Amino acid sequence: MTKGPALMPTTATPTEAAAHFRAALRFHTDVADVAAALTTPGGPGFVLLDSRSTHSWDQGHIPGAVHLPTALIPEQAPALLDRSVPVVTYCWGPGCNGATRAALALAELGYQVKEMLGGFEYWVREGFAHDTWQGPERRDADPLAAPVTGACGC
Repeated sequence: MTKGPALMPTTATPTEAAAHFRAALRFHTDVADVAAALTTPGGPGFVLLDSRSTHSWDQGHIPGAVHLPTALIPEQAPALLDRSVPVVTYCWGPGCNGATRAALALAELGYQVKEMLGGFEYWVREGFAHDTWQGPERRDADPLAAPVTGACGC
């Protein structure tokens, strides 16, 4: 059997793959899991942090998120965030690494941190409510990004 480009140069062993994906889950969460956690009685157990600019925040953000642009994290995080509470960062979406940069800045300051995959884009595309400078909004779920009815089952 010939290996196509998707399997070149080789695949990891099952043990290596399990270790890699177990580690990835320690650093990432997704929109659906964050949304579910935000409705948990007693709170989600983390602070959700929007690392975008004020203009972007005003355009739309997740209700309950803390706004702290990445460039201001070193100076303002100690006054805004408790180091004993994990932080989940988000930025625009999969084409943006702002949440990764924010997570790095927080980790370097001693915070436990995860990045929310999909960012604000997928929050909106999955049909979750968001706030704008004009008030709350909610769009229908995009069938290419989220199940239209029920849960995805993953």
